[in-house]
Amino acid sequence: METKQPPALILIDIQKGLEELDYYGGARNNPDAEKKAATLLAYWRDQKYPVFHIKHNGTPPSPLTKGRPGNEFKEITKPVKGESILEKSSNSAFINTSLHKMLKDKQISDLVLVGLTTSHCVSSTARMAGNIGYNTFVISDATATFDTLGPEGEHFKASLVHKITLANLHKEFATVLKTKKMLELMVNKLKKK
Repeated sequence: METKQPPALILIDIQKGLEELDYYGGARNNPDAEKKAATLLAYWRDQKYPVFHIKHNGTPPSPLTKGRPGNEFKEITKPVKGESILEKSSNSAFINTSLHKMLKDKQISDLVLVGLTTSHCVSSTARMAGNIGYNTFVISDATATFDTLGPEGEHFKASLVHKITLANLHKEFATVLKTKKMLELMVNKLKKK
């Protein structure tokens, strides 16, 4: 992180509807992902660093459909006044949103991604961020995904899907770190100022 502007924390789809496990595959990994995201959010708020909340508006029968209770943010990382909220209807937080423009306007080039799900919206956002040229970090223990069925009906456990997704992102589109390491980097950066 060499830029003068602090990195932006991007919280992706931390919404109530993603608690409906049966709809999304039956099981999920990383049950503490939201707590880890909240830890990072508290640090960002304390430092008054930029925070962006991304909300997915699903299409019926998705629990994330706009107007349904599941579309609402989870309380643990709920936005507060002054924090940016962007709504999307595709996997990437950059598609049909003003995220890229807002980041460029603020001269932000470092992004820290947390949220749901690792294999869909987090991955899609990280891939686009990397391709656009952002220095991107994906926080492995502040993201989570669900069990997945393969094209031939094979069942893949969420923990495996999560690990493979992160392996595909690491050193190609993003740097994958845990919450503790990310906070250490942030504290060390402050000490160097």
